[in-house]
Amino acid sequence: MRLVHSVAALAGLTGSLVSAANSSLPIIKTEGNAFFDSESGERFYIRGVDYQPGGSSNLTDPLGSTDICKRDVPVFQDLGLNAVRVYTIDNTQDHSECMQMLAEAGIYVILDVNTPDSSISRSDPACSYNADYLQTVFATIDEFANYSNVLGFFAGNEVINDVNNTNSATYVKAVVRDMKKYMKARNYRAVPVGYSAADVSENVQLAAQYFNCGDDEDARVDMFGVNDYSWCGQSSFRTSGYSQKVQAYKNYSVPIFLSEFGCIKTKPRPFTEIGSIYSTQMSSVFSGGLVYEYSNEDNNYGLVDIESDTTVNKLTDYNNLKQQYQSTQNPSGDGGYSKDNSHSSCPSFEEGTWEANNTLPPMPSAASLFFSKGAGQPMGTGYPTQQMCDNANVSEYFTTSSSDDESSSTSASGKSSASSSSSSASQASSSGATSTSSTQSSSKSKGGAVGAVHVPLVFKAMVHIWNYVL
Repeated sequence: MRLVHSVAALAGLTGSLVSAANSSLPIIKTEGNAFFDSESGERFYIRGVDYQPGGSSNLTDPLGSTDICKRDVPVFQDLGLNAVRVYTIDNTQDHSECMQMLAEAGIYVILDVNTPDSSISRSDPACSYNADYLQTVFATIDEFANYSNVLGFFAGNEVINDVNNTNSATYVKAVVRDMKKYMKARNYRAVPVGYSAADVSENVQLAAQYFNCGDDEDARVDMFGVNDYSWCGQSSFRTSGYSQKVQAYKNYSVPIFLSEFGCIKTKPRPFTEIGSIYSTQMSSVFSGGLVYEYSNEDNNYGLVDIESDTTVNKLTDYNNLKQQYQSTQNPSGDGGYSKDNSHSSCPSFEEGTWEANNTLPPMPSAASLFFSKGAGQPMGTGYPTQQMCDNANVSEYFTTSSSDDESSSTSASGKSSASSSSSSASQASSSGATSTSSTQSSSKSKGGAVGAVHVPLVFKAMVHIWNYVL
């Protein structure tokens, strides 16, 4: 079944370089441990939801479907959101219309760059960190980097989800480095790159330190998300443990926020934590958060039930959250943020406790071509890279026409404006339980300019997939 789906996905590899104009929103920049509106200078607090309608049972790219966005963006506005987090997109699709709708609604996107079939594997992170994997990451950057309402990219989600897989952090941090260097090489704006951590009490603070340590600024995250479900029902700042978290991260040098929150031990959820998250109790350290999650899936965390392609049913959780948002204002001024905190000290290697290496592996040598030519043909979802241990022949991601190559390179390298409105066409075991992938095509696929994929690329992909299945 995996082979059938993956081969079917190959039929959509006739991508093109397209323009994607979106209503310009001010870039959200990082300064010290906070986000700021680059035009008004006001402190920016994330008021958002985690957004992957369909969940793992009906994997869908919500930003690749105009119908889905027409249904959901007005609901986001009604709820009072300014951000959504999307765990998986299909980088072969055209996202311009949805990004336009979100921008017009004043909504920013935090995007995970992985898919379930292309991500850092907990079981064999060294093998999964390969040129084919980086190609899928870079192709997603090509697709989204120039939308002004992309707040940031997550290089990984809950890759460390236990006490015994901290060694995988080494390779996720290498991906952070490679993403930031790729954006520099392609003359993109410096979209913040971060990591979303599972709340594993034994190592979540070690992870925060690790991703923010070292002399290589490119390897340090620009933001850090914590998936945290410790506030349940009618709790309080102290009872929930939020006060301890503020204390633990008070010296963190980059913005930190709750990338997932919303405990369901009490249903319906009263969301009383909103009053603390957006108060001076937390604003000196935290920059808001994202409620898990928008649509009701098998795990029953939803704010709405999706009834059709055009309608949703707003649940009691939705109404409670909306009421809390409406009654809670952001702190005035800069919220007491810290501008001059130093980056963290690297945690020491300790077997059985923290096994991530402070010396990162070099980027796979074959991937260097992407820095000069761009990522080439996007491979979409369902393209398994975790077992592609050897360096790829990355030239096969490009058409053989020299004029096409030159056009692709020129188009990618020309995207340098921080508020540019053009966009190039172009998780599995390590993405966490919340990650999803798209198996459905959007009503608007990219096509045209580059033309059909050359046979070597198709054969290459089919061989990779067949080896993976075997």
